[in-house]
Amino acid sequence: MGTRVLQGLLVLFFLPLPPPRRASAGSLHSPGLSECFQVNGADYRGHQNRTGPRGAGRPCLFWDQTQQHSYSSASDPQGRWGLGAHNFCRNPDGDVQPWCYVAETEEGIYWRYCDIPTCHMPGYLGCFVDSGAPPALSGPSGTSTKLTVQVCLRFCRMKGYQPLPLGSPSLCSQLAGVEAGYACFCGSESDLARGRPAPATDCDQICFGHPGQLCGGDGRLGIYEVSVGSCQGNWTAPQGVLYSPDFPDEYGPDRNCSWALGPPGAALELTFRLFELADPRDRLELRDAASGRLLRAFDGNRPPPPGPLRLRPAALLLTFRSDARGHAQGFALTYRGLQDAPEKQAPPRGPAQTPAAPPDRANASCSPRPGPPEAAMGARVFSTVTAVLVLLLLLTLLGLLRRRSCLLAPGKGPLTVGPSRGPGRSWAVWYRRPRGVALPCPPGDPQAEDPAAGFRPLSASSESSLRSLISAL
Repeated sequence: MGTRVLQGLLVLFFLPLPPPRRASAGSLHSPGLSECFQVNGADYRGHQNRTGPRGAGRPCLFWDQTQQHSYSSASDPQGRWGLGAHNFCRNPDGDVQPWCYVAETEEGIYWRYCDIPTCHMPGYLGCFVDSGAPPALSGPSGTSTKLTVQVCLRFCRMKGYQPLPLGSPSLCSQLAGVEAGYACFCGSESDLARGRPAPATDCDQICFGHPGQLCGGDGRLGIYEVSVGSCQGNWTAPQGVLYSPDFPDEYGPDRNCSWALGPPGAALELTFRLFELADPRDRLELRDAASGRLLRAFDGNRPPPPGPLRLRPAALLLTFRSDARGHAQGFALTYRGLQDAPEKQAPPRGPAQTPAAPPDRANASCSPRPGPPEAAMGARVFSTVTAVLVLLLLLTLLGLLRRRSCLLAPGKGPLTVGPSRGPGRSWAVWYRRPRGVALPCPPGDPQAEDPAAGFRPLSASSESSLRSLISAL
């Protein structure tokens, strides 16, 4: 028996492992890869009609046949939420990602989130493993009970991780990462050379400061470029995306921001993917960067036209101002340089390649490089051993999951919580993809036998950190 097990392990050891799949990325250099420009996919208007990608998962119900539920085409007569006579995934209630109904009655699990690989806003680089030793991002870090994606981005910019000119060939991108709903880390693109991507569904924890945003997961970092939502910048890549200040949060009052667009080419093409300003006093202006001449102006009452907007100047200066009461989602626009006149469009070129040795960061590498065969063999051995250890860990966790006790099954509608049974109950922390909960759980709770296959305990380190945060509230 022992010999057979040893043989099996040797076969597993020498199996060729596929290269690790990169997390779904939406770089600011490649906006064309994404169907979503809001962090929670509320603007998704694609055609995925199952809960999993490429035909996987459960089929969605048609929105014009869900009148018994809280959301249907009848509740969206103007089509603002994208509901209609179809069964495509949507996010009509501002949840953390698109979803759909999978059952006609509200007994048990009657709705599910949709895993849509193309629905990741540009600037979100994906989900990465954070083992803590060393951390996935090596810069400053902090925690906050009011954490949102933009709160973390702003923290890293305050720590000196400023946006770099998009398209600059000699510098590494500056990054911010959110983890476990309340933790923020800063770093640079060179950190990702040793980072390990994780499945997108692992970054499933709701931000403590915003119920409609996800902030990483337990031991998982959701990583963003610090340029997202910045108040100034110089965009020189052949194509890219520009967000309003504080995005994906709402922009604040008295904002006065400016950005320079100067991609290669003789003209520019802009496409507004989102545009929501509070009132006419919140204004976005497009000016010729050379002469300062006003070309276009948009505000809360005068939105930009649908479709591409082609402008002759090769360089633009964009300015945005909000009044003392300004609060709205803002805007997201994609741009690309045109090599000829607007009527003779050239296809967008890829972003500039990063050289192997930047002059000012001789020891930094902004992208992983393939190593020699010996290094590849060592990496394969390491990956195989890691896979075996992960399998053993999963078996251990499976045993632990048999003893879970606190359950919460969220529905699409008003949140209902059972009555408290008095003070003095101990706290146990559990989370269910993608919602995190902390519930009081006495020994022998009769709810313990309720089925909840989606719940699992937090790791000891994350639970300890979360307990300290809860005690500080």
